[in-house]
Amino acid sequence: MSGGRVESVDRKPIAVLLVDDHPVVCDGYRRLLETEPDIRVVAEAGNGETGYVQYKKHEPDVVVLDLSMPGIGGLETIRRIRAYDPGARILIFSMHSSEAMVRHALQAGATGYLTKQGGMGQMVQAVREVARGATFIGAGNSIGAETNQTAQAAPDDPLQVLSSREFQLFKLMAEGHSISEIAATLSISPKTVGVHHTNIMKKLGLHNLSQIVRLAIRCSVIEP
Repeated sequence: MSGGRVESVDRKPIAVLLVDDHPVVCDGYRRLLETEPDIRVVAEAGNGETGYVQYKKHEPDVVVLDLSMPGIGGLETIRRIRAYDPGARILIFSMHSSEAMVRHALQAGATGYLTKQGGMGQMVQAVREVARGATFIGAGNSIGAETNQTAQAAPDDPLQVLSSREFQLFKLMAEGHSISEIAATLSISPKTVGVHHTNIMKKLGLHNLSQIVRLAIRCSVIEP
């Protein structure tokens, strides 16, 4: 891409890209955002791969992104968009409210986080805040009190020992993806996935997949 992000002086509407695999949900917050005269939804996508393509095509001011989607998923989508545009502003809108998910999303490059359980009412404010370069963490739920711009881990978070990439693989493994599937999804070699797998198991003191799944459920990384 050419040059850096240029701030508009004529106050054009905030251009938003919506990325969510649930059409009903996506339609709901598109309708909400488009009631605001200063916000315009320029594109939508149902998965991370398409979202990345749409980002390069439209270069929106804000991406509203789900984390749990088919394909590369939300965390890898954040990484790819930020690799293409380090100044990208990405607001997560997710069912996941765990400290671990928020922290790793911010570490991957997200600049805001709302939960679907109670975040719709804050969506407009969040989009505006993220568009101006601020970090926005939704209030009134478990993610607001402990999470800040430094994305520091809570002391009792067992997943804090994982790097951002390891956490990404941990989540994919807990969701039932095989090493070959993870390698294909993330465009890395099966050998690299295997090395990460070994490191993850060692760091967490785990020995099998069922233990990974139980820990992921306990930490609200996946749904039971």
